[in-house]
Amino acid sequence: MSRRNLIALLAVVALAIIPLLLPRNSDTEFGGADGAAADEAVRIDPDLEPWFDPIWAPPGGETEGLLFALQAALGAGVLGYVAGSIRTRHRLTTAGETGGDGSRPSPSQTNS
Repeated sequence: MSRRNLIALLAVVALAIIPLLLPRNSDTEFGGADGAAADEAVRIDPDLEPWFDPIWAPPGGETEGLLFALQAALGAGVLGYVAGSIRTRHRLTTAGETGGDGSRPSPSQTNS
């Protein structure tokens, strides 16, 4: 393993482990933007009534996290598929222009 790869690997490991070792304030909880927006709307207008209720509420925070991660993974998969399709289409069209073996056709081949 080269020295550059080893340094990069150690940096990645350090970035993964150091946040776990830092002290945390245990009485704080991450509420997310949706909860903060709802609280602010009620603070501005205490008589505010929601326009609709959710169809289904997940049973716990873990389920919400799982659904969010699944949504992110599916989005990344779609983006990766589209990027791969575009790249493959580009490579196939340029391979067709170059004759398939990477060499450009000679002018006599293109005029005939």
